[in-house]
Amino acid sequence: MAKTVCNFYSYVLNRAVDITVILPSVTCPESLGLGDGPATHVLKEKFPVLYLLHGFGNNHVQWTGYTNVEMYAEERRIAVVNVSAENKAYAKVGGDDFKKFISEELPEFLLNYFPIAEEPENTYIAGLSMGGYGAFLHGLTNPGKYHAIGAFSAGIQINPAVFGTNAMGEQGKPDPEYDLHELAAKIKEEGKAFPKIYDACGDKDFLLQANREFAEELKELGADVTWKEVPGFGHEWRFWDQQVEQFLDWLPREDYYAKLGKRSV
Repeated sequence: MAKTVCNFYSYVLNRAVDITVILPSVTCPESLGLGDGPATHVLKEKFPVLYLLHGFGNNHVQWTGYTNVEMYAEERRIAVVNVSAENKAYAKVGGDDFKKFISEELPEFLLNYFPIAEEPENTYIAGLSMGGYGAFLHGLTNPGKYHAIGAFSAGIQINPAVFGTNAMGEQGKPDPEYDLHELAAKIKEEGKAFPKIYDACGDKDFLLQANREFAEELKELGADVTWKEVPGFGHEWRFWDQQVEQFLDWLPREDYYAKLGKRSV
């Protein structure tokens, strides 16, 4: 596994931003001749990529610090990108346009500096809590850009304390640009295809009911939704560690590396 912690200047945010990029690489078993071919750093294809978003109060290091996502990505040969988006829900809040940064600038940077595939069928987005909201926000705003969305204990409703007036329109109603219900309905109205959706929440989580109802709403709109209500878990890292592995196994992949199968690390 190759892990790069990268700090680069964002022309959208006008300041430096931290990201972590996980890339599969030669493993110890492969170096000993126990893999499915000779050990080499020459790539056959670019890697499919998962944009994996953090929750409120976190940054780009929490996913690799609290979970085994590095090992999971190595086993399944998929690139994973973690980005620091502060507490701004991957949206435009105040003078910071994280929505444009995530949807436009970050992919541009990555595709030009790392061996990451650019095709929508090889691009996925997921996150926990606020990051789950961000995954839905970007996946439903740009349904043709991502093959699948993963949401773990997602924040479904807009939180004015985070968004302020940016997400609230007239009479305190949510701005349709940030309202997940409105975005999902718009996909249906325009006759577009939904990305495949994986939505999971623990049965002790305070966000359970909102996630359960939104999963049903998405199904009624015609989305292909896998809903998992997992007993015994609240809003916690043990659950998110479990779910990111299951999500990676669930991903509807048909890329070169997926066809090779899971490998030992």
